[in-house]
Amino acid sequence: MSKEKVFAPVSEKDVSRAIVSEFAATFEEYVESDVVVVGAGPSGLTAARMLAGEGKKVVLVERNNYLGGGFWIGGYLMNKVTVRAPAQEELAALGVPFKEYSKGLYVADGPHACSKLIGAACDAGAKVLNMTMFDDLVIREDNRVRGVVINWTPIQALPREITCVDPIALESKVVVDATGHDAMVLSKLAERGVVKLPGHNAMWVEQSEDLILEHTCEITPGLVVTGMAVSTAFGLPRMGPTFGAMLLSGKKAARIVLECL
Repeated sequence: MSKEKVFAPVSEKDVSRAIVSEFAATFEEYVESDVVVVGAGPSGLTAARMLAGEGKKVVLVERNNYLGGGFWIGGYLMNKVTVRAPAQEELAALGVPFKEYSKGLYVADGPHACSKLIGAACDAGAKVLNMTMFDDLVIREDNRVRGVVINWTPIQALPREITCVDPIALESKVVVDATGHDAMVLSKLAERGVVKLPGHNAMWVEQSEDLILEHTCEITPGLVVTGMAVSTAFGLPRMGPTFGAMLLSGKKAARIVLECL
């Protein structure tokens, strides 16, 4: 005896067409945007959320198949994240439960905090291209950064003799380097002698967070640096598994981008 079917009658071709057509439509729309944020860790997600919330057209480029960077897993694969005051206010604004562990130091569950941050960025209107690696910059005759060159992340895994897969470009008014310690966007400028990249210094939590927030800036016309990429750009101490400066640096980066726009 046949049972009543619950789900709508949809075939495999319908599923495939839905994925391909909708991805293509979004991709085509975001080939040109106001802001490309490279790196979807806590600083990149925060900047994207703030900018999209201001009505800007924002696309996040992330090389991994997941978003959030180290925000998912905290320190030493123990998925608790810490923030120092006043950054707990950012957790509260996102609706993330947290507790005060000691005076001025707050702890939250990494997966919960990360999920809230990702959801907030998407709810604000930011679009995501994951499994997409940054390859190079688009720079015009005025020496202003005008976009990014991208390729599929799996290209890196191909044997060298068959990796001649040409990348494509996304144009934007501003690019944000939120790629963490690697500072991948800035590294391309350093290769060309446009900027110097001293690399981050040793860990010093109390110094690093204030310095990262202070040095978050438009480092060259059209390129804003945020989060741990700031420490690499200016030779600042690393801060380890505490994330308050990343959140606040992302907010500051968004304000700077809005001024640029």
